[in-house]
Amino acid sequence: MRAAINMPALTRREWVRVALLAGIWLAWSAGLRPLELPDEGRYAGVAWEALRSGHWLVPTLNGEPFFHKPPLFYWITEAAMRLLGPTALAARAAALSGGWLAAMSLWMLLRHWAAPGVAKVAWLVLLVMPLTFLGSQYANLDMLVAGCVTATVCLAADALLRRAQGQPWRGLLLAAHGMAGVGMLAKGLIGLVLPGLIVVIWLGWRRRWRDLPILFWPPGLLLMAAVAAPWYLVMQMRFPEFLHFFFVVQHFERFSGGGFNNAMPFWFFPAVLLVASLPALPWLVLGHLGTRQGEGSDPDGITALMVVWLVVVVVFFSLPQSKLVGYILPAVPPLAALVALAWHRLQPAPRRMRMWAWASLLLSAGVSVAAVVTLTVSPLRSTRALALELRQLRHSGEPVYMLNRFDYDLPLYAGLESPVWVQSDWNRSDLMDRDNWRKELAETRYFAAGGRTPHLIDEAAVTQALCKAPVSWVVASTRDVPAHPWLAPIVPVSTRRGLSLWRITPAQLHCPIAG
Repeated sequence: MRAAINMPALTRREWVRVALLAGIWLAWSAGLRPLELPDEGRYAGVAWEALRSGHWLVPTLNGEPFFHKPPLFYWITEAAMRLLGPTALAARAAALSGGWLAAMSLWMLLRHWAAPGVAKVAWLVLLVMPLTFLGSQYANLDMLVAGCVTATVCLAADALLRRAQGQPWRGLLLAAHGMAGVGMLAKGLIGLVLPGLIVVIWLGWRRRWRDLPILFWPPGLLLMAAVAAPWYLVMQMRFPEFLHFFFVVQHFERFSGGGFNNAMPFWFFPAVLLVASLPALPWLVLGHLGTRQGEGSDPDGITALMVVWLVVVVVFFSLPQSKLVGYILPAVPPLAALVALAWHRLQPAPRRMRMWAWASLLLSAGVSVAAVVTLTVSPLRSTRALALELRQLRHSGEPVYMLNRFDYDLPLYAGLESPVWVQSDWNRSDLMDRDNWRKELAETRYFAAGGRTPHLIDEAAVTQALCKAPVSWVVASTRDVPAHPWLAPIVPVSTRRGLSLWRITPAQLHCPIAG
């Protein structure tokens, strides 16, 4: 281990400048495009329900307990909605926080243990990578947990390196444990297991076995438990099946089983990283194949940490059959760091090489911005336009029905004050075979009072209920109208991209007059 690095001290002004630039870059376009279905609508919708009901402890989906994920995303989003209103920017606050946390954590670690120049390049590369930029503007849990994992690894590595050099380390290790607890509130065991694997394997690679017991420092473990455990314990006390559903079904079965959506081959994530980071890859290859500056030395193990980090994340998430692009986000910070370390080895670089480096950064940034602009002009899936019309036309208390569908974002955009009524065949034999809105709503029965979910109804119950309310609103796909003969004669008040809205009165349905 080398002597303490003679780095310029980090000033508050420098930290504030870097933090503000990262935040502004990630957030400037986050509110432009509507929420995308299903994921963004689902998670923002759960947060909206908490804001609407005032019940923030138990996440709910259409009014019933929903335990697919822990609560941190919903808490951050609810707080942002209280400040900014139920907007797309507020819905993406948790993802933005995760991207910002990842960028700042990586920058601070590299600034102290590599060089300010390396930290700056890694920070730039990470922020302009499409996976980071788009992930930070997508309202789901992936970027939030990536930020928590990044912060936990960086804090733990910083603490262990400072301890080896006789510098103060306990505060950093305490922060690492606290951040692991935050990560468990972000996405369960991943927040602890993934950074733990990275740090343990890194210590093993460097033969620093004597440092392993430090990771189990009692004050740190107590802080981690104090942060993460209370919510899980309260949920288990209120819902006896909670721990089994959350950890066995949603963690272990999803990781090891093959019955979930998005089955992909083992090479899927390496291919995603390769394509998504193409502009930066030449510098990674050239730098690590070169022989300049340092001759590949790694006295503090920073390069080794980044390699271990990258490999562990890719292998870990490649093992399950179910794969989504966002799962690989925790691998992007170490990849950006390896690019920066490779670029540092190429210094002093000729002017032409520097120009190409800036061009590659601009290309990455351009791809990121172009994707946001495209999705703003042509959203993939959103009910915002129809929901805003419903918001203008509907009076408080008028019930809303969805026929053979559940659009997660509609209650938020329409400002609905109560759950919607969802029609489908809730007794079909394949109801739980595939991840979709039906399965998610049906699973709320496990935790609903008495096992009953009154807002999940069949066709007969829809027509009966429509006859009881002076005015009701119905949302259905235009192509599904033939399946509801009573709806066919009624003209919709609006149709948007194949989705229609009807205003229904008992007279239109020729309902029998009571009495």
